[in-house]
Amino acid sequence: MVIISLLLNNTFLEKYYIRNKTEVITSAYNSINDAANSGDISSDNFDIELRKICEKYNIDVIVLDSDSQTVKSSSNDSTFLARRLWDNLLQINSDADNPDTQILTKTDRYTLQIGTDKRTSSAYMEEWGFLDNGNIFLIRSALDGIKDSVEISNHFMTYVGILIAIVGGILSLIISNRITKPILELTCISEKMKNLDFEAKYHGKGRNELDILGKNINELSETLEVTISELKTANNELKQDIEHKNKIDAMRKEFLSNVSHELKTPIALIQGYAEGLQEGINDDEESRNFYCEVIMDEAGKMNEMVKKLLTLNQLEFGNDVVSMERFDIVDLVQNYLKSADILAKQKDATVRMDAYEPIYVWADEFKVEEVLQNYYSNAINHLDGDRIIEIRLKQNEGKVRISVFNTGDPIPADSIEHIWEKFYKVDKARTREYGGSGVGLSIVKAIMDSMHQQYGVQNYDNGVEFWFELETK
Repeated sequence: MVIISLLLNNTFLEKYYIRNKTEVITSAYNSINDAANSGDISSDNFDIELRKICEKYNIDVIVLDSDSQTVKSSSNDSTFLARRLWDNLLQINSDADNPDTQILTKTDRYTLQIGTDKRTSSAYMEEWGFLDNGNIFLIRSALDGIKDSVEISNHFMTYVGILIAIVGGILSLIISNRITKPILELTCISEKMKNLDFEAKYHGKGRNELDILGKNINELSETLEVTISELKTANNELKQDIEHKNKIDAMRKEFLSNVSHELKTPIALIQGYAEGLQEGINDDEESRNFYCEVIMDEAGKMNEMVKKLLTLNQLEFGNDVVSMERFDIVDLVQNYLKSADILAKQKDATVRMDAYEPIYVWADEFKVEEVLQNYYSNAINHLDGDRIIEIRLKQNEGKVRISVFNTGDPIPADSIEHIWEKFYKVDKARTREYGGSGVGLSIVKAIMDSMHQQYGVQNYDNGVEFWFELETK
């Protein structure tokens, strides 16, 4: 726009100025002619009006009668103006034959022309001729200022244009940043939504179209998260229903058989010690207290085993619905480790876990915590050597693997395939020592199967690592 303005200035400003000056001189002629016709040309009021016109438009005026007497003059150099008037009228030393003279208008009453002053070599416009009352006149105005004015105007517009370009550039950056920043934010949110990450939200509080779009995307994100959660829950339920019918009979028989087998030993112990108390085998108080402690301990183990068996029964029979939801697994692990800190201190264990950024997974949060609890309890009870427990998290292709490692003796190779079976015990003496029932890893298996996720165990030279995987998408 600045360049176009400069071109228009160079092309049309001078022509516009000349046309405007022509109108001014013609208007002045009409005013003088009207005043001469009405006889007011010598009045004070006309003097004031003529002076205003001459000062405003930078023109000189002279009016002579037929005897060359000055009737009206606005210039101090009236002699020169009178001579110029007569030269033009008599074509003496006039510019009529000068090739630089440009005749703009010529009528039977006056001539309007542009010429050059020989004294100063400056351009001027003059109109000369006759008034209606027979007087002669000359109206003259310098034109040299127009070229300088055009140049000054161009310089000024150039400076203003540079200033406008700088200020406009800064304003454009500010405005475009205000527009593109929320667009980029919305783009980032939509990218995360594409990867099923619904944590990112748009925080604009305005009322423009972008803020309304951001609000709608937030609502869409919440709706999609709820819908996907419901779909995943329904999908899990469907898979469980298909498997449930085929397994229910076999599981019922296996459950009854295992319960009968596992409860046989503690019931026999309770019965034996109870009969001993009844028959008064030992009458001293210390022996009676010992018998009572054995009975209470075995009853407690039976109670805990029955609870676990009921939990396992619900999982395997599909009576416990898996509720799929999205949560931060890092936060869950850290909170559990804080609650289980007393167990680590009792076992003189060193628990290690690196710092991780939040990792969001899709799973049943309470059941995942139960899996972690079983792994951790297993690690605590089989701790040996450096007495170190280490929890690791590793992401890979839409999944995260959570592992619990403890130093100690590796699991015998012939036992690895059986540790997930109900009531299987690698070291029966040690398991009975800490009150283990052999059901914990079976519960882990049932939970992970109910969520259709992988789990496993790996031996190392200095310990054992149990792991399970969860979906992040």
